[in-house]
Amino acid sequence: VQLVESVGCLVQPGGSLRFSCEASGFTFNRYTMSWVRQAPGKGLEWVASVIGNGGNSYYADSMRGRFRIFRDNIKRTVHLQMNNLRPEETVVYFCAKANAPWIITKDTSDIERGRGTQVTVSS
Repeated sequence: VQLVESVGCLVQPGGSLRFSCEASGFTFNRYTMSWVRQAPGKGLEWVASVIGNGGNSYYADSMRGRFRIFRDNIKRTVHLQMNNLRPEETVVYFCAKANAPWIITKDTSDIERGRGTQVTVSS
């Protein structure tokens, strides 16, 4: 399994950013894909998930309305559009897949994730 996130960057507070993740090594459309994140010195935080066919997506309360997760099963990619970013969202974002096909999970211990990409939200 390989999950490769796009490169992170610096963005101003209130700004927008889109991450992409390229997946390989598994039957992509059978797996719920997620984004999780980790602040310095803290544990993993679930951000959002999208089911295998892309029909339903789920968000943590603080991201709902600002973030959008979507996928392209032909290209085997999953994306996270982030708007109105906040300084406290200076974190590392990880692309992740569920550990088993067809399940929907928000449990950050029940996923396999990529190496992560850094976002810095600062003026």
